[in-house]
Amino acid sequence: MAFELPSNEMVRRLGADLGMDVSEEYAREFLEFAQVFVPDFRLVERLPDEPLPVKYPRTPGYRPEPADNPWNAWYVRTRIQGAASGRLAGKRLAIKDNVCIAGVPMMNGASILEGYVPDGDATIVTRILDAGGEIVGKSVCEYFSFSGGSATSATGPVISPRNPGHTPGGSTTGSAALLVAGEVDLAIGADQAGSIRIPASFSGIVGLKPTFGLVPYTGIMGLDYTIDHAGPMARDVAGCALLLEAIAGEDGIDGRQRNVRLAPYTEALGRDIAGLRIGAVRESFGLPESHPGTDAAVRAAIPVLEELGAVVEEVSIPWHRHGMPLWGALANEGTFHTLMGAHGVGRHGIGAYPLSLITALSGWRARANELPHTLKAGMLLGYHLDRHYQGRFYAKAQNLRRRLRREYDQALAKYDLLLMPTLPFPTLPIPPDGASLAEVLQHSWTMLANTSPFDLTGHPAISVPCGETDGKPVGLMLVGRHFDEMTVLRAAHAWERR
Repeated sequence: MAFELPSNEMVRRLGADLGMDVSEEYAREFLEFAQVFVPDFRLVERLPDEPLPVKYPRTPGYRPEPADNPWNAWYVRTRIQGAASGRLAGKRLAIKDNVCIAGVPMMNGASILEGYVPDGDATIVTRILDAGGEIVGKSVCEYFSFSGGSATSATGPVISPRNPGHTPGGSTTGSAALLVAGEVDLAIGADQAGSIRIPASFSGIVGLKPTFGLVPYTGIMGLDYTIDHAGPMARDVAGCALLLEAIAGEDGIDGRQRNVRLAPYTEALGRDIAGLRIGAVRESFGLPESHPGTDAAVRAAIPVLEELGAVVEEVSIPWHRHGMPLWGALANEGTFHTLMGAHGVGRHGIGAYPLSLITALSGWRARANELPHTLKAGMLLGYHLDRHYQGRFYAKAQNLRRRLRREYDQALAKYDLLLMPTLPFPTLPIPPDGASLAEVLQHSWTMLANTSPFDLTGHPAISVPCGETDGKPVGLMLVGRHFDEMTVLRAAHAWERR
């Protein structure tokens, strides 16, 4: 589509939208001046784009029949074989369906994206294949990955294989269900409020949200540039460490990556934790929504860690209770701008911008009634914050996240790790079809108090199983210093072996 300048009347309407009084004469003078830009923009239009590279052959895949998809966890089955050897050789992987894989459909749980096919591979996809992994499909996720439950995906709810009728945890619902069912060895999740750790806790598996920027987010559809994280999910800590080794490190594209520090993560496995200092965060227990069995299961882990040689003490971090309110002020408005203002790609820093995704989302207003309750509510709130408060709450939340980070860092100056329940309660029943706004939002957003703060502060956090309550898994979360995934994995693996 060749670039054209707007008409005189269009310029006047644009001015009105921006609060400017633009006369017909002023618009004419502007158009005469702006003619100088036409050749340049048309040149940009003609130049070939720079999509992300594609190194390995693949098939577009297929949507499996219900009989072959009992948990509704697969969006697309495919087969992409990577290098002949490498640390992931022999491993089957599911990729969350907000990650671009060239030639394979990507829906990100959203009906308005159905039929979209990316033309480049996300950096982590290439790295997985370079390491010898085999990608066997895209896993279902919640609508635009904006829910911690399993009630919004346009392909229907994903069901927990461990607790049928309940959510496996969102927004990376499919990856969790496929790991529990044994259909894959490893999986990729993305986490903006807990979407790796929530399904890990609800499903009884392991999920690691790495330090912000450790894993490149290039080629992954996000919510807000400043809280986007991607990371590994597995049935055990060793699987997460192995996958992290394959996907971590700078790619020279993602502007979120700065002063990244790498380590041989699998070497953290099998080491004792004698002398490790762990702070159990007082404010993470006894929340209004906490289930007593969840708190009890996590507290029961403390004497076991002490038997292993760790020193565990209670620590108070009052600002921990401010984390979720700050996240809400930032995430709703930030997501509104990314999804609705910038057509799913954002406009921050250095990055790779999939033009095809911009095109696919450009007509979202005509289909806005298809959005689920989570997106409608979140976008209405985000638009209100933007339009009537001029971004003030987003900006102040960005400012205060520095204070929140300092509060955790001060505790981590004394302790090697922080300990808390991953979630305040175990998995929830999936709401029925036609559930009310209140029912869907309660199902989707009430579990974020302990997970969402660390998407703001960027600290690494892992969820490992630590027991059950009412026959449902409970997750223990360990939080470490920035880029100290080694200590996080070391402690998690010691706990797991015990």
